[in-house]
Amino acid sequence: MALRELKGEKLQAELERLKNMREYEDTYAACSAICGIDEAGRGPLAGPVVAGAVILPPDCDILYLNDSKKLSEKRREALFVEIQEKAVAWSVGIVGPDVIDEINILQATYEAMRRAIAGLGVQPDLLLNDAVTIPGIEIPQVPIIKGDAKSLSIAGASVLAKVTRDHMMIEYDKIFPEYGFAKHKGYGTAMHTEALRKYGPCPIHRRSFIGKIMQESGK
Repeated sequence: MALRELKGEKLQAELERLKNMREYEDTYAACSAICGIDEAGRGPLAGPVVAGAVILPPDCDILYLNDSKKLSEKRREALFVEIQEKAVAWSVGIVGPDVIDEINILQATYEAMRRAIAGLGVQPDLLLNDAVTIPGIEIPQVPIIKGDAKSLSIAGASVLAKVTRDHMMIEYDKIFPEYGFAKHKGYGTAMHTEALRKYGPCPIHRRSFIGKIMQESGK
């Protein structure tokens, strides 16, 4: 079923919402390439952490674009395609569970963000980040608390990161079907922790995240 199109007052309300989400982009309008940065997958027990980076054109209107957590899966998938089509440049950075275990999730998140920026192919002159300041980056940065709900650029990055990671976890589900990765995407649901206790960890589990569960199960 196709996604419903907006008309009339509902369309005007959505355009007004998008205008409000351009506050930071408008504040720094003198910059020619504003890049939004966000991540997905800091909390799960398994799988990578993924960062999205996107430079949107100044006049870009992408209806429904918002914090990826506020969107349905169907909406995210449609926006994932539209963002790529309309972006000046976009990229994702991926850091796997082995590196997460080695350097910790915060440092792995920073590394995923650096990889996403490096993959853009266009040099941004400003980064709008969801809450963090990324070490080792010389580009000016503006950290924004809950930025994925306040900036179109960060919202776009959040969708790219979330959908990319979801796709990866669906593929991992085909390799390790006993854990249900396609359903919970590696998060610590009751279904997931029960499977961990029954089968033990697989290669994409974050050993630094599951120690207590494994200790309780005796595995």
